[in-house]
Amino acid sequence: MTEFDDLVRIEDGRADISTGWVVGAAVNGGALMSLATRAAIEATGAVDAHTDPVAFSTTFLAAVQPGPVEVATEVLRAGRSFSTSEVALSQSGVVCVRHTATFADLDVHSEPVHLADPPPELPDPESCAPAVRGGFAEQITILDRLDLRIDPATVGWALGQPAHDGEMRAWIRFADGREPDTTALPFFLDAMPPVTFTFGALGWAPTIAFSGHVRSRPAPGWLRMRITTRNVVGGLFEEDATIWDSRDRVVAQSRQLAGVRMPSAPVAS
Repeated sequence: MTEFDDLVRIEDGRADISTGWVVGAAVNGGALMSLATRAAIEATGAVDAHTDPVAFSTTFLAAVQPGPVEVATEVLRAGRSFSTSEVALSQSGVVCVRHTATFADLDVHSEPVHLADPPPELPDPESCAPAVRGGFAEQITILDRLDLRIDPATVGWALGQPAHDGEMRAWIRFADGREPDTTALPFFLDAMPPVTFTFGALGWAPTIAFSGHVRSRPAPGWLRMRITTRNVVGGLFEEDATIWDSRDRVVAQSRQLAGVRMPSAPVAS
């Protein structure tokens, strides 16, 4: 049993999240989305054969702390091709996360490929910058669960030289060697530092709403990931993420709206 499998284990409608899945003062949103996805898989699989998540939408209503979490799941639709379930994650009777996921058979929906976004060019993982705890990242305990190697061309922010271009690229996998699967993809989609770090905003960027797509079951090995933003306005920004597996196939995509406290106002042009 791996650390991630412990995270998504549900017994009698409850899960227990350790302190190893924290960013700052709360449990990482991606960890919560994977937990909710696992709950939805178990509920949907009990009524039909659809157990591959293909789309999900998550709203974060309150921060979740490490410890017990109540998990309530309802199957909204069991169809011939697609099924949908809704999950509520609660603590102390307060709903903190609402997650809706749609399921299908990826054997049917991942072939043939008519058009595909090519993966970004990256140096080998050994030549990339490992993301480790320390300094402002000391409270990001999920870094101990990850092997995250950031493209040196997109890590200037860590050296006090932010590029202000809204793009970061990296290799990513579990530190304990667990291979990726569709349950893990929601976690990976939200596991990189916020893309606003490239603007020098090295603070927490709380997710407001998140939507994701799973396009294929990931092959074993490293995942390649790119995150971007094109609009940082006021205290809000969007972050788009794409993940490729070791076959160079797109396996997951997402968009989230998040909050940010920017270091200074931009100069008008």
